[in-house]
Amino acid sequence: MNLVLIGMPGSGKSTVGKILSKMLCMPLVDTDALVEQAAGKTIPALFAQEGEAAFRDRETAAARQAAALDNTVIATGGGIVLRPENMEALSATGLIFFRDRALEDIVEEDHMGRPLVGSDPDKLRLLYTQRIELYRKYAQYTISNTKTAEEAAVRIAALYREACQL
Repeated sequence: MNLVLIGMPGSGKSTVGKILSKMLCMPLVDTDALVEQAAGKTIPALFAQEGEAAFRDRETAAARQAAALDNTVIATGGGIVLRPENMEALSATGLIFFRDRALEDIVEEDHMGRPLVGSDPDKLRLLYTQRIELYRKYAQYTISNTKTAEEAAVRIAALYREACQL
């Protein structure tokens, strides 16, 4: 069973994923990295040259590719929840964990490499408003009130082990 991380851009999915990969001795796959590999360019370049729709199409292909793996930690992009087919594929082979990090903690960080956010905290707040219900809808487990990636990883690992009876 895969372990799938969803959440806002900047919520720490990739960082938590790296920690979980080590803790659980499982490989880590990042859907944004899969998109970049397939496109041969960075996500900001992909957005600039081809637009968001092309990125979302590539993200769906990456979700399917990741879902086909087994016993893998999958860190997703913040918008993976925008297409139901992405979440159907990922939940068919994995447990979905939502890192529900406080929006104000996320806003305080640098998001210059994120095309839908950049340096505008209001854009991040708008994304949160648009996506929070989707994260809650698709999550099998919600991890809230964690200040550090390590704390979130410990809680997620315990829930994953319990669910998989490891």
